[in-house]
Amino acid sequence: MTSIHFNSGSSTALQLLGGAVQEKEQVQQEVATGKEINSAKDQAALWAITQVMESDAMAYGAVSESLSLNEATTSVAAFGAERATEILTEMKELAIMGASGLVDFAKIEEQMAQKTESLNNVISSTQFNGVNLLKSDIDGSGNSSMTVAEAVSRNGSSAQAGLASFSVESLDFEGSADFDINDRTTITDSASAQTALGEIEGFLNFAIEGAARMGAATSRIANQNEFVGKLADATRSGISALQDANIEDVATRLKAASVKVQLGQTSLAIANASPQTLLAIS
Repeated sequence: MTSIHFNSGSSTALQLLGGAVQEKEQVQQEVATGKEINSAKDQAALWAITQVMESDAMAYGAVSESLSLNEATTSVAAFGAERATEILTEMKELAIMGASGLVDFAKIEEQMAQKTESLNNVISSTQFNGVNLLKSDIDGSGNSSMTVAEAVSRNGSSAQAGLASFSVESLDFEGSADFDINDRTTITDSASAQTALGEIEGFLNFAIEGAARMGAATSRIANQNEFVGKLADATRSGISALQDANIEDVATRLKAASVKVQLGQTSLAIANASPQTLLAIS
């Protein structure tokens, strides 16, 4: 016998309404976030996978930013090395003129001294973000090379990720014995000009090789940065495929959930009215 003090119909309707409201809230959250999986309780296994992949995507972003900084640093160094070759080419021309013997050697040496000073200025000022790859000590801390992080690696499903890197060595225009520009032979006559010419030829070859190496490093970093960017995009696309909601499906489910809530409210109202009817009869 149904008791008017405990309305079983009302209790059942209330439970159904509670379930419908909870379902509607879940669907509304999917609509608001655009994600089917918002927390571990939605789908524990897939949520764990997406969290690891999100971490990877963030790591790719950090690597890309680092690569952009390193690319700018090597690009500046390559420009400085190329400028050094230009100055040395001008010095070579002066030495050839001196070797011909039909010039004022004092004026030739004066111009050589000015270009040597210009070359030293290039070496000292070719820096980006405090790193100068033309100097012996590239950053004021005694380092002779720059470490470039280029990739994040993973073994299996482990959350532990390794960082792959390579080094860009200093061109050392400042301290290399093969680029001892400040101790070149002073031009005073044809013979000394001929000696200076041989020295400058060696300096020029050293600078050309250095500029080529720095250009190659810049190209490698740029290519790796492009790859990491595409890898990050592909990873984000994979995350989206796993956790993003199908908007059309969610919209349909939201309408259905809203109808369930309305029906639940109607059922609860009817169930609540039943005891009042019995009391009126009695």
